[in-house]
Amino acid sequence: MSEDFRQQALDYHSLPVPGKISVELTKPANTVADLALAYSPGVAEPVREIAQDADNVYKYTAKGNMVAVITNGTAILGLGNLGPLASKPVMEGKSLLFKRFAGIDSIDIEVKHRTIDEFVDTVANIADTFGGINLEDIKAPDCFEIEQRLIERCNVPVFHDDQHGTAIVTAAGMLNALELQGKDIGEAVIVCLGAGAAAIACMELLIKCGAQREKIYMLDRKGVIHTRRDDINEYKQLFANNTDKRTLEDVIAGADIFVGVSGPDLLAPEALALMAENPIVFACSNPDPEIKPALAHQVRQDLIMGTGRSDYPNQVNNVLCFPFIFRGALDVRASQINDEMKLAAVNAIRELAKEPVPQSVLDASGVSHLAFGREYIIPKPMDPRLLPRVAKAVAQAAIDSGVARIEMPMGYMEV
Repeated sequence: MSEDFRQQALDYHSLPVPGKISVELTKPANTVADLALAYSPGVAEPVREIAQDADNVYKYTAKGNMVAVITNGTAILGLGNLGPLASKPVMEGKSLLFKRFAGIDSIDIEVKHRTIDEFVDTVANIADTFGGINLEDIKAPDCFEIEQRLIERCNVPVFHDDQHGTAIVTAAGMLNALELQGKDIGEAVIVCLGAGAAAIACMELLIKCGAQREKIYMLDRKGVIHTRRDDINEYKQLFANNTDKRTLEDVIAGADIFVGVSGPDLLAPEALALMAENPIVFACSNPDPEIKPALAHQVRQDLIMGTGRSDYPNQVNNVLCFPFIFRGALDVRASQINDEMKLAAVNAIRELAKEPVPQSVLDASGVSHLAFGREYIIPKPMDPRLLPRVAKAVAQAAIDSGVARIEMPMGYMEV
């Protein structure tokens, strides 16, 4: 990162006022009469209505369009466990994205705690304030237990975006890449370098899309996760392969897919050369991928490649899904975000990449042409069609799977 960019980033977050979000009023508050309605005595009327019927909270308050972005700061971006306060710029950024891309109001909450129990209790006790809970930057394996316990305790959707947002966009891009490479996901051999929250969620969702668990080789810092290891947690155990292979070079030979959610420059050119014909590489370590695209394409001209960066083609970016998943879930008051809703998002994102790209998206992306192919397998984040397509698909899946509390509004998200 250049010194100029570093200073630009610091100035962006500090000027003209500190931070990236604020609260705005949605009602007039200019006269004594306005204040009498906004607070005492007028506010007593909606209080009574909500006390009689809790669903009235959606009619008289902002709950239905409000998401909390909550973290403990134990896994901030690629920076590690720097604590709750250090995570606040990231959580504000997530709130900014909710508002910018889906019109959802959001507030960041950073929780200091000693145990998982304390964190879960804190979030569960405030959850009813919001229409949904977006968990963020929580280390594995704690994040798995935290999310599951909160889903069980909360009456609003709880979604750990580091897991499921990454998985949804990865799956959408991967299915399109497989189609272009003429490969069947059920037959594909997959190597996943990394065994944290994103890695495990990505592989689980690919399995729901048709991948075979026994054809997946997952690696952590100690190498291949296999059945004879006794140092792996219950989540890694799900991907313990019965194999004598131990290294990345062992498992990548003849593999169809490489998914990297690990660290920079960990996929050597020599290892990439061992992959099967027409390989797919998603090198998603940020800011530096597991192998740089220019180097990868020198080694394999038959490659389809994605990264986590916006300055390369095929960016695997969570913003392609999480604002729109919450938009759809909030608009039908879903009690949870289930597998059916995630798969609906996968398919909506996937299919959008196959359609002609509007000029406004080309202009925002700084390119003259985009068409479904090796360098365009995932829509661009600035595509305005993502909101109606993904939100509507998610809302319909919530209704069809029985977790929606109200019907889809008439004419909802017409494209």
